[in-house]
Amino acid sequence: MLLKFFLTCNKIGAFTLGGGYAMIPIMEEEFVNKNHWLGKQEFMDIMVVAQTTPGIFSIDMASHIGYKMKGVWGGIVGALGIAVPSIIAILIIAMFFRNYKDNPWVEKFFEGVRPAVVALIASPCFKMAKTANISWKNAWIVVVSCLLIWLLKVNPVWVIIIAGTAGFFYGKIMRSKKVKK
Repeated sequence: MLLKFFLTCNKIGAFTLGGGYAMIPIMEEEFVNKNHWLGKQEFMDIMVVAQTTPGIFSIDMASHIGYKMKGVWGGIVGALGIAVPSIIAILIIAMFFRNYKDNPWVEKFFEGVRPAVVALIASPCFKMAKTANISWKNAWIVVVSCLLIWLLKVNPVWVIIIAGTAGFFYGKIMRSKKVKK
């Protein structure tokens, strides 16, 4: 089981361009749909926890999933499985990229890859919105949060704290209204 998990993480780490967020659809496909190691909601919960954990998102995801599956050893195996391909790729790129960075073929390759990476990052956002029950009623929170972070350069930590606090008090108010009826 741990070997299969390691190899799956290794495959994800080796063949995903664009970092941790670009890995989300592939991780979901492998861990939820293909191997059934997690349910959709468990996957989303782990993703939220991994986003709030300091460190590299993809390693946090793999270690949290591994820990859920097989405890401490699962967490270690997941982290190593995701990290090893990146470490090898970085070493190879560091050795050779300087010689090829101005090559027009390499530049064109990256021009083509960039939009695909944006799509890989955007795709999980739509899936998360569906899982998080984002509707037309509460979509304004997403829009306002994005604008605060993007236009006004508000630190995302403050946006999360404010949204969480507002959600907490909104929930208390709605609960108390239900009790009074």
